[in-house]
Amino acid sequence: MRLRTPFALLGAALLVLVGPPLLSPGTGSDTGTAIPGLRFMVPNTPGGGYDITARTAAENAEEAGLTGDVEVFNLPGAGGTVGLTRLVGERGNGRLAMSMGLGVVGAVHTNKTPRTLADTTPIARLTEEQDIVVVGKDSPYKTIQELLAAWRKDPGKLPVGGGSSPGGPDHLAPMLMAQAAGIAPKDVNYVPFDGGGELLASILGDKVGFGVSGVGEYLDQIKAGELRLLAVTGPKRVPGLDAPTLREAGLDTEFTNWRGIVAPPGLSDAEREKLVALVTELHGSPQWRESLRTHGWNDAFLPGAEFGAFLTEQDRRVGSVLKELGL
Repeated sequence: MRLRTPFALLGAALLVLVGPPLLSPGTGSDTGTAIPGLRFMVPNTPGGGYDITARTAAENAEEAGLTGDVEVFNLPGAGGTVGLTRLVGERGNGRLAMSMGLGVVGAVHTNKTPRTLADTTPIARLTEEQDIVVVGKDSPYKTIQELLAAWRKDPGKLPVGGGSSPGGPDHLAPMLMAQAAGIAPKDVNYVPFDGGGELLASILGDKVGFGVSGVGEYLDQIKAGELRLLAVTGPKRVPGLDAPTLREAGLDTEFTNWRGIVAPPGLSDAEREKLVALVTELHGSPQWRESLRTHGWNDAFLPGAEFGAFLTEQDRRVGSVLKELGL
């Protein structure tokens, strides 16, 4: 986690593997990574960061011969907490895992759900990525400075859309931006969407003034000219993208998101170790390395108990940030 302001919080990310692999040569039987009937759940809609990460990981695991066919399925709702509740209810199921990230951490706080990430089995943190500030190609805002000027003038009349519920990365990033720009977070007109896929349609349709999402979610639309990239939220510019950081734009803040995988509670040591082994082998594969480069993701691998300790800290930080921002 990278915190450069009193309230900056890294966040977010997400990954998911699902499906019934066959235990046979070339499908992980030699390395002990094949899990017959393995399923991975995406707790938001298709097209979002959790979904893209999940499907990429599934494809890479198959190509690397770590397991058989991997099915990815979506169970959206309530910022990921519908999926979380389902996952916790599958106690002892070593063939189910869920992609998640900072968005789920925040949704647990804002939705006050009885099930939390402390009820899950942590498998691994996989990626870290910057958020981006984007507008549609026909937007009147050509630069981040023009956008900030309009936002400062009347925050309530310039809605910002994000692909996560309050407390998630796409919510925290613009709130930290607002704070750094001298805008009271309570005055921000934030419009939540259940994933980047739903958000994209509203940005393209000019339903929001600007959008905040993960860099890997909208690369294709940026390159195609459908979206105009105004800024990135991390400490450095993203290679291949012509956009300043928030600091270069004069805002004293930065923000990064992360994504990972959790499993149901009550797994045996053998089941937990096998899931960790599968993701560890995936992390070391050339297929995954290429996907990191393609999607603009940073490697942030943290397995098992280390990831569990990280989740505990993230939960505390999110609660603190939401309180400090008055949210």
